[in-house]
Amino acid sequence: MGKNRWLASVLSVAVLGMTLTACSEEAPSPEEAANTLAEGLAELDVSDSVFVESTAEEANTRLADWTSGMDPLKPSVSVASVEETGDGEAVATLSYVWDVNASDNDYRYDTTVSLQRGTEDEWEVRFTSTAVHPDLAPEDHLVREVSPAPRGNILGADGEVLVTERPVWRVGIDKTRITEAELESSAAALAEFLELDPAPFTEQVLAAGPEAFVEAITLRQDSVSPPPVFQADVAEIPGAAALNSTLSLAPTRTFARALLGSAGEATAELIENSDGALSAGDITGLSGLQREYDDLLRGTDSVTIATATPDDVRSAPLFQDAGSSGELHTTLDPAVQTLAESVLEDEPSASALVAIQPSTGNVLAVANGPGSQGQQTALLGQYAPGSTFKLATTLAMLRSGSTPQATVGCPAELNVDGRKFNNASTYPAQFLGEIPLIQAFAQSCNTAFINARGDVSQASLAEAAGSLGIGIDSPIGTGAYFGSVPDSAEGTAHAASMIGQGQVLVSPFALAVAAASIGNGSRVSPVLVQESPTPETASPSASASPSATQPSAAPLTAEEAATLREMMRAVVTDGGVQLLGSVPGEPVLAKTGTAEFGSDVPPRTHAWVVALQGDLAVALFIEEGELGSTSGGPVMKAFLDGLAASVQ
Repeated sequence: MGKNRWLASVLSVAVLGMTLTACSEEAPSPEEAANTLAEGLAELDVSDSVFVESTAEEANTRLADWTSGMDPLKPSVSVASVEETGDGEAVATLSYVWDVNASDNDYRYDTTVSLQRGTEDEWEVRFTSTAVHPDLAPEDHLVREVSPAPRGNILGADGEVLVTERPVWRVGIDKTRITEAELESSAAALAEFLELDPAPFTEQVLAAGPEAFVEAITLRQDSVSPPPVFQADVAEIPGAAALNSTLSLAPTRTFARALLGSAGEATAELIENSDGALSAGDITGLSGLQREYDDLLRGTDSVTIATATPDDVRSAPLFQDAGSSGELHTTLDPAVQTLAESVLEDEPSASALVAIQPSTGNVLAVANGPGSQGQQTALLGQYAPGSTFKLATTLAMLRSGSTPQATVGCPAELNVDGRKFNNASTYPAQFLGEIPLIQAFAQSCNTAFINARGDVSQASLAEAAGSLGIGIDSPIGTGAYFGSVPDSAEGTAHAASMIGQGQVLVSPFALAVAAASIGNGSRVSPVLVQESPTPETASPSASASPSATQPSAAPLTAEEAATLREMMRAVVTDGGVQLLGSVPGEPVLAKTGTAEFGSDVPPRTHAWVVALQGDLAVALFIEEGELGSTSGGPVMKAFLDGLAASVQ
């Protein structure tokens, strides 16, 4: 009896176990099959799905054909719904999203696909062209036609166009119009005509494909002889041609070149780093603002999607996006920028002129002379400011209790911890000894300001500089160096700081900001790129030197600024740039500076002048100058005279 009960218990457990196992193996659902298909369609690889009367390999071949015209895009595909329509039959609705360009206007649509339960109880897909698009015929394919948007303009003050599409010549050798025997001689002849090195261009022509147009150079049409003449001259060389085209260009070859940059065909490096956004032949920003704001200026391509037959007969558009290109707004004033560049054109060393409107902070000109050789001296240069830094030193002295009429000692020479400090060799002897601070400022007495080091700590000097904007970073839409003033220094280092030497560094832009702050009566936040998105590429560092911390800056008061303006006016009426007194218009206020650099004996010097006139602040820099007054004064006068003449 007990044995029978034991057997019955074992059998009951076995039967129960079989029942539980059977319940856990649920039959596949059509939803699972639909999701698997959607995942495969999104990758354009449906190998994981099972198909009615077809293999996965065959399905993938058809899928590749149906989507060939969308390459390299892949869709986003999701299952919107699955409805069982009968015994072993179901219909899945799939939602497609194609990201067809850089805009937010994606191509969206729904389509359906039939599912049926197979002989092994799994759901199989009836794969037809309508699984890809509801309007797609079995022999047709989807096709995407892309037209690049016109490159966006860069605008200046009052919306004036600075950079836009301008006519150019693409000059090169068309290998389809020349015999192989003539290639070498024609390439060399064209290079010599264009004043290029023949060897590398000849090598480029010989290496190119048999049907290539090998471009030697792109030239602005306004830089060469009239179109018929230039084209005829080029055409005299066998196989050579000048093709009429356009390129995004500034008004002239030199206009704000380091700032605005250039656009041209994408390089291999840019294409590789673009995550598929650029292809060979695409026009993109290569440098400057053109590169930094390339996404905005390149805009979004116009796109049309249709179906196409094997003979490329297109359907009516299934989807269209007109595309768009953005404009970049800057504060540059074309007339001021052009004048600034013209007054620097004869300077052989690196040079720069920056003009700012104090009332708005708008940057009107960022000019670099030819001696800068394409470098951004104006915004990114790092130089000792010399006596122009006495603007900050004087502010610190005023804050320590001094006044313009306070008496200061101006000896011919001063010894600080064994180092001798002197005034300029041309310093007027009648202003040595005990003189008012305003005269020490006007005549630029180095020793008088160094003598104040006991009343002005290095920290208060850095703070005064910060009150003028020196060393205080501010976003202007591109890279800029605002200067660096160490907040701690002792002995000779502190003495050198008092006259803008030692570890004190500024850019021409930073000094223009300081002058603008004095003109405005409070620290100016400069503006160059207006209402712009964040640049797409990293700008050069605009931060202060790692050896210096950014100072906390007490606000510049209107009273302090008025006193500094009074002292700057004395530089013009009594000091080293009295030639600026003859500039027409409102009174000119100024400060000159000469900064020693290098190890030569005697040392080489930078020449500086900052000036205020009405609602205009200007900083001028010449890398290899004499005195600020003698090298910089005449250039500043030419600039201010030119502005005065332009408004008459």
